Amino acid sequence: MCGICGIAYNDVERTVDGNLIKKMCDVIYHRGPDDEGVYVNRNCGIAMRRLSIIDLVTGKQPISNETGDVWIVFNGEIYNHKEIRAELEAKGHKFATNTDTESIVHAYEEFGEACVEKLNGMFAFAIWDKRKNELFLARDRLGIKPLYYLFDKKRLVFGSEIKSILQAGDIPKRIDLQALDNFLTFEYIPAPLSIFQDIKKLAPGHTLTMKNNEIFIRKYWDLEVKKTEADFFQRKEALRNMLQDAVKIRLMSDVPLGAFLSGGIDSSTIVALMSKVMDRPVKTFSIGFEDQTYNELEYARLIAKKYNTEHQEFIIQPNAVELADHLLQYLDEPFGDFSIFPTYLVSKMAREYVTVILSGDGGDELFAGYDTYIADQMADRFMKLPGFFRNKMLAPFLNAIPPSPKKKGLINRAKRFVEGMRLPDDLQHTRWMIFLQQLEREMLFTDDMK
Repeated sequence: MCGICGIAYNDVERTVDGNLIKKMCDVIYHRGPDDEGVYVNRNCGIAMRRLSIIDLVTGKQPISNETGDVWIVFNGEIYNHKEIRAELEAKGHKFATNTDTESIVHAYEEFGEACVEKLNGMFAFAIWDKRKNELFLARDRLGIKPLYYLFDKKRLVFGSEIKSILQAGDIPKRIDLQALDNFLTFEYIPAPLSIFQDIKKLAPGHTLTMKNNEIFIRKYWDLEVKKTEADFFQRKEALRNMLQDAVKIRLMSDVPLGAFLSGGIDSSTIVALMSKVMDRPVKTFSIGFEDQTYNELEYARLIAKKYNTEHQEFIIQPNAVELADHLLQYLDEPFGDFSIFPTYLVSKMAREYVTVILSGDGGDELFAGYDTYIADQMADRFMKLPGFFRNKMLAPFLNAIPPSPKKKGLINRAKRFVEGMRLPDDLQHTRWMIFLQQLEREMLFTDDMK
């Protein structure tokens, strides 16, 4: 994890204050404790905090092309950077480092803004083109790496975190009521909104260019669903190969790496695939609780034993109040996922052994791992029940029962299921994604917010 930030003024005669850029950079020190770099050129200044993963010696940022007229700060990792580098070297580009960052600079020189379409990886970066007096921002296809910005006709300010942008001075802190409503609906704030009216998220799969006193946002990628004629066994083999390749390319690192292991299907699959391609035991890390009700260490131990990993377990009794006070300094927006507590703790403990961690995040979304997908299978059976029973008896009965204190308690799940069945077919599953419905949200708002 690294952090980037910067400012570009529309007025080419206005010089950026390097001390201000450093101040913006200092507040995201936690994102990159290994190194810092600042570059200022007239009306633009960019900076980054670095967590060194690749090319520890010469990979310092900001990095430029051979002539020093294209500069970049970059957060992320490009898994195909060696292939891109070989292609660019064949076209005459000269490289001074072995870092993936430099491949982006030369790709921008060669392909312009279309360079993002060649990148396989997770990234958020900013390129200052002195030749054109343009600032170019880009975010990866799935938005793995964060990137916020503010444009107020006088300047473009950007950063990996909102707190960095707020250091730029004269930044309004007006709450975006639509963003607040979105948070109470989904328990997070989807791009392009942020909790502040004037600060936006660059959406996943998008680029932003500042030129001629304007900004231009372009969508360069969207999920494409293709039909295939392959049979089940061919698709199964193709999926296995894709997963194996996805894991293999993420093992590119000049520092120690490992994996979180919860014992679930997601992290267990990652560890199994890592074990297949690594020439040394995988370092795995699990977290358990003194309250045995929530422990899954037994399953993690089975996987660790099967694949002969170097396994570390951490048993904790978390103090949520103390942790909340500490974690709040890192959260610039409302955050509704309680898993931040165990994730932070296991990350902190794993950092004593490794710098890079692979996890199974995203597996449930890809492979229908949530219980809510079972509800979709139950829907057809439910709709075969008599309408009178569904609408006149069951629904009023559930409405009369107070909600359970447990968010995922049986009563709450039954309520959501029946409420979802009243929606059109293509919207039924969305009920599981909604925290508070419109009427519930309106009960929290004053009249001028409704």
